[in-house]
Amino acid sequence: MVTAGDFRNGVTFEMDGNVYSIIEFQHVKPGKGAAFVRTKIRNVISGAVTEKTFNPNDKYPTAFIERKDMEYLYNDGDLYYFMDSETYEQLPISPNVLDDNFRFVKENMVCKVLSYKGNVFGIEPPNFVELQVTETEPGVKGDTATNVTKPATLETGAEIKVPIFINEGEMIRVDTRTGEYMERA
Repeated sequence: MVTAGDFRNGVTFEMDGNVYSIIEFQHVKPGKGAAFVRTKIRNVISGAVTEKTFNPNDKYPTAFIERKDMEYLYNDGDLYYFMDSETYEQLPISPNVLDDNFRFVKENMVCKVLSYKGNVFGIEPPNFVELQVTETEPGVKGDTATNVTKPATLETGAEIKVPIFINEGEMIRVDTRTGEYMERA
């Protein structure tokens, strides 16, 4: 059991038959009245985000989310296949489970597969990946105003903004959480 007073970012709990994860929390002590906890919570199965206030003494059962490292193998059009590196079992996963940040994952990358009671509800790619730039315009010499960027297509097909000095064929590091260029690899 976890009390609302113990809420922290990332804590998962069950409420009303659903599983929620804390995105943001704030303990509030108004001048008059009782203290409360203001939160932003995400339903881990559906992905819906809501704001809710709790009494700090409310108790909820803790939900244990299993995070397992699995290697992304391939996509056959309908399903994405992941392999457990220990047992070599393959797990097919529906594309509606994948987030937008999965566009930075290429074959043979290790991702975290998130499941609750055996039901997969999400994939966490590595925070940083190194990918090759497959298509981008050449930078124009002299066009060096502050933070000038241009669109670039990566080897996974994802499009991001990169600085003008990046050329085709270069390896770059991308933050998968924000989808932003970090540095040359």
